[in-house]
Amino acid sequence: MIELSNRLSKRVASYLAYGAALLAFFVVPDLVRLQTDWYWFQEVGLGGIFLTILSAKLFLGLGTGAASAAFIYANLGLAGRLVISRPLIVPLWDETGAPTGRVRVLNLSHYVHTFALPLSLVLGVFTGMVGAGNWELTLEYLNAVPFGQSDPLFGRDIAFYLFELPFMQFAIGLGYWLIIISLIAALASYALRGGATLKHLAPGAGFLRSLRLEGRAKAHLSALVALLFALTCYKIFTVSIPSLLYSSTGPFTGASYTDIHATLPFLNLLGYVAAGAAVLVVVGVFRPGNRPIAIALGVYVLVSAVGGWVYPALLQKFVVAPNELVKETPYIEHNIEATRRAFALDGIVERDLAGEAVITMTDIDNNRSTMKNVRLWDSEPLLDTFGQLQEIRTYYDFISADNDRYHFDGDYRQVLLSPRELNPASLPQRTFINEHLTFTHGFGLTLSPVNEVTPEGLPVLFVKDLPPASSYAALTVSRPEIYYGELTRDWVAVNTRAKEFDYPSGEENVFADYAGNGGVPVESLFRTALFALRFGSLKILLSDDITAQSRIMYYRNIEERVRRALPFLHLDRDPYMVVTKKGELKWIYDAYTTSDRYPYAELVNDLFEPRSGKRLNYIRNSVKVVIDAYDGKMTFYLADPHDPIIGTYGRIFKGAFVSLDEMDEDLRAHIRYPEVLFSYQTGLYTVYHMDEAQIFYNKEDQWQIPVVGGKEQTDLMMRHMIMKLPGEKQEEYILMIPFTPRGKDNLSAWMVARSDGEFYGQLVVYRFPKQKLVYGPAQINNRINQDADISRQISLWDQRGSEVLRGNLLVIPIEESLIYIQPIYLRAEGGKIPELKRVIVAYENRIAMEETLDAALVKVFGAPVSPEPERAEPAPLEPVVGGDLFQQARAHYSRALEAQRRGDWALYGEEIAKLGEVLKSGR
Repeated sequence: MIELSNRLSKRVASYLAYGAALLAFFVVPDLVRLQTDWYWFQEVGLGGIFLTILSAKLFLGLGTGAASAAFIYANLGLAGRLVISRPLIVPLWDETGAPTGRVRVLNLSHYVHTFALPLSLVLGVFTGMVGAGNWELTLEYLNAVPFGQSDPLFGRDIAFYLFELPFMQFAIGLGYWLIIISLIAALASYALRGGATLKHLAPGAGFLRSLRLEGRAKAHLSALVALLFALTCYKIFTVSIPSLLYSSTGPFTGASYTDIHATLPFLNLLGYVAAGAAVLVVVGVFRPGNRPIAIALGVYVLVSAVGGWVYPALLQKFVVAPNELVKETPYIEHNIEATRRAFALDGIVERDLAGEAVITMTDIDNNRSTMKNVRLWDSEPLLDTFGQLQEIRTYYDFISADNDRYHFDGDYRQVLLSPRELNPASLPQRTFINEHLTFTHGFGLTLSPVNEVTPEGLPVLFVKDLPPASSYAALTVSRPEIYYGELTRDWVAVNTRAKEFDYPSGEENVFADYAGNGGVPVESLFRTALFALRFGSLKILLSDDITAQSRIMYYRNIEERVRRALPFLHLDRDPYMVVTKKGELKWIYDAYTTSDRYPYAELVNDLFEPRSGKRLNYIRNSVKVVIDAYDGKMTFYLADPHDPIIGTYGRIFKGAFVSLDEMDEDLRAHIRYPEVLFSYQTGLYTVYHMDEAQIFYNKEDQWQIPVVGGKEQTDLMMRHMIMKLPGEKQEEYILMIPFTPRGKDNLSAWMVARSDGEFYGQLVVYRFPKQKLVYGPAQINNRINQDADISRQISLWDQRGSEVLRGNLLVIPIEESLIYIQPIYLRAEGGKIPELKRVIVAYENRIAMEETLDAALVKVFGAPVSPEPERAEPAPLEPVVGGDLFQQARAHYSRALEAQRRGDWALYGEEIAKLGEVLKSGR
């Protein structure tokens, strides 16, 4: 007995050791991450979000896990009580399937009792993990905000489809799992206890015909099968029928004629069949054999096959297909209406252009602010230039150039701004101290107007150098350190004993101490140990440089930071930096709520995860996230308070969002319409501007995003610009894209998204008359390629070994017409800095390539047809000496330069024309 006890003690001890090792390997790292994440959420002031998510996961995980384990264990226990265990006699067959007359006696009831509880617990843990993973879906169901809009077939609020239906699918799926696993476990238990046997297992024998069950075992298993049919009945009426609104059997997303007139009636019938099958199974308990169960299953499968496939296919082929437009018209209208609502296309303002206006130099002069902001610098060549001129040190990188706008001395100017971020991978010596304690942040930025060029062909820099120097007092950077950005991915420690590098100054380095509240305070040895475990670095614990006053910064990448705080939002591809009036650097990140469950709305590819194969049919830019580049503080502004999805999250995470009205006017002036949302809307609008079912079905007026150079460049044809819209009094910052008819190159319309002031978020489409030919981007591109003078010059540059870079083709609306502008860059052989060498201007059939935009405009448009009557003629800069052609030419040239500086293009054109006349008369 003592020896047996010792053996058991050793075995228990070994099991405990294995259990402790598994606990340390799997659980401890998660607990460390959980605790350090709690510190982080507290530091950023979002502890409520952390606790809400954690409590929901714990409640759902423990609740579903315990309930599942109890249900499975109860069925196993019931199986043990209903049947008296007896040895299991297993007949033996030979290789041909004939009985041998021999049997094998097995007594397995002990094992069934021993493994019942562990098996139930394991399955309960697995189910609990699934339940915890559905915390978001459950909280959405409990806090759903109604849409105030109903689906066109069943009259349910749209919120039912986005919040309630997914939760019901989850709950029903959980029910199926528990019933089926309990049914299998109970059947196995009865088989091992001798309460369920197979009379004959010869090939061709049916399982139900061969299965023999004791009376109480049959009642138990029949109850589970009946429960399975009852759950199926409930699923059909509450999930399957509403899900018809996501059908894709017709030429659009949503329930079609066949779905309504074939599938829907059979689903109703199938629901009653499932209910009848449940009753039949219960009745079968009192009948010998398993025939009632077999009949129930057979009828259900037969009705499913006929109603779900055969009849709908016949109806589609012989009734719908020959008259598809007539039959599908009401449902096409549902799809058009739902898609326009789901993607906010229903609020687009449509305006018709006469298309007869002829642009003159007077029109150019009247739109001088638009011309001052023509984007001659593309992002890629500008980044190359910034990298060569302004990175200063190899460990700094410019990874993006962001479009924005600022006021400079009363002028509204579009600029490209690029933060100077620290790239730890480029440090000359990558040591623990250098990467985590010394080189902790980027510094400053470079800002350039989009259209100014130096005599050398380089961009003019309004903000440059280290420390940042500004050309305008209104744009100064007083807090240039960038601790949180797009390149910052690893953790750093500040306020340590090690010197913290700030920026280089000549041959010396400037050091500084961190003065903000970013990062988690170390405070104690316990926290230090947790951080050492979290980041897998024992040096954190052993370092003398990290003290109790130090702060650990992690989740420093702004995308990762926002995703960690708000995992339910999708993020834009292009966050951008803003310089505030106080000289602080702030990131603005557009965040979206999406769904793939808006009934009848068209499903499109998910641009946020293009490789995932996911699709969506609802999107709103609901949140503007502002992140401080110095201390990492995040503020979440409600950009679309009418969105029910963000309203639901607002109920779940109370106090997490603030109204956009609370944003500082300084920052408010820099919010812009997001490109991802505009991409969805413009892509769908090419089809869904057709709001009549017949025109939509035949695709009679379908548009497309222009294709240039044989490659789709929808991302390049989409432009931020400052311009004066037709009919408006002043210039504004807009996002613009052109449309062409499908299969053709001429322009049919263009759409803008307005970003300034009270008009923020308004979408406007300007349509050209169908009878008017307006050249599209592809046609203009071809004309540029075929121009002899332009081709000759480009060939000459190529022959000299220089690399010619053609910039983006810009579509510039002027009044009710368009002009096209394209910059040409030149990169010397072996050089890395592109220089702006020429500007091409095209209007209708006129094309010019000159050294400056002004010269190209004058060459295309010449002098104005009629000068502005209110313009006063300036006094001559220099008297004209009669008869002296040289003095006359000099005077006209001086006046032209002065007019150019003032932006008076009409006078500029006049003086250049007079200069030309003087030069001709002197020949």
